[in-house]
Amino acid sequence: MTLILKQLFAFLKLLNSDKGTNQIAAGISCGLILGFIPAFSLQTLVVFFILFLFRIQIGAAFLSAFFFAIPAYLLDSLFHKVGAAVLEVESLTPLYTKLYNMPILPFTKFNNSIVMGSFIVALALFPIVFLLSKVLVAKYRQLVVEKLKQTKWFKALKATSLYKWYYKYDQLY
Repeated sequence: MTLILKQLFAFLKLLNSDKGTNQIAAGISCGLILGFIPAFSLQTLVVFFILFLFRIQIGAAFLSAFFFAIPAYLLDSLFHKVGAAVLEVESLTPLYTKLYNMPILPFTKFNNSIVMGSFIVALALFPIVFLLSKVLVAKYRQLVVEKLKQTKWFKALKATSLYKWYYKYDQLY
């Protein structure tokens, strides 16, 4: 439980920071994929590789993966229907046979209807979640953070020596 709270506080700190909205939105969108697809598959390794290769907020990805995993469990029947519909297309059977006979691709478990369906749904929702989270982060910074900075309580807190010490500590580390 403390790990979740620590990640949540780190995410709130990230939202209040000067990090780019694209980085945070990409992290949330990658978290969607991580939360929807099964944990031990080749797709998760590819998403981790993308997270480390590009400038994507890893904390936002892990926190959103946790929160997207909850509805993913409830949506398994939908994932099964989508995956079964894709896997039962007869014109794609030769392609699936070739992919399954390749050396690494069977580790994606694409022949499982839930895995295939969750991956397709996650890829379909990726741009929507990216754009929505980008807009929401920008609105949060514009409305909530700016209003909070104008309150007397925040100005009084900012004037304390403890805040100044923490701000200096945060800049150094």
